[in-house]
Amino acid sequence: MDNNTHIILFDGMCNLCNGFVQFLIKRDKKAKFKFSSLQSVSGQSLLLKFGLPTDDFNSFVYIKGNHYFAKSAAGLNVLKDLGGLWQFFYAFIVIPGFIRDFIYGFIAKKRYKLFGKRDSCMIPTQEIKQRFLE
Repeated sequence: MDNNTHIILFDGMCNLCNGFVQFLIKRDKKAKFKFSSLQSVSGQSLLLKFGLPTDDFNSFVYIKGNHYFAKSAAGLNVLKDLGGLWQFFYAFIVIPGFIRDFIYGFIAKKRYKLFGKRDSCMIPTQEIKQRFLE
């Protein structure tokens, strides 16, 4: 992968995760980010490539070039790369990772109860389909 690769792997069944993807698509005017659900063939392939578990959908993964970020670091790096005022959230990176990831994990475990769950992964509309990996 080249340094211009920006792939977001998300839980395709999670309403919170799908909402975050919609949030990014709306604000990513340059279409920098590509998306794939963790459950998809391409998502599973990328997880294997980076030596990540293929059966844990409690994490959000951001692949940038040949590196990946998971959990809170993924979210903060995505906001930094989104630019604009959103990049200022990256300042939270100074909070130790174990604290950020504890909070992230708490929300991840409760996300279906708090935000609901889909019966199937999101199917992108024709206008944003090119932003998703097969």
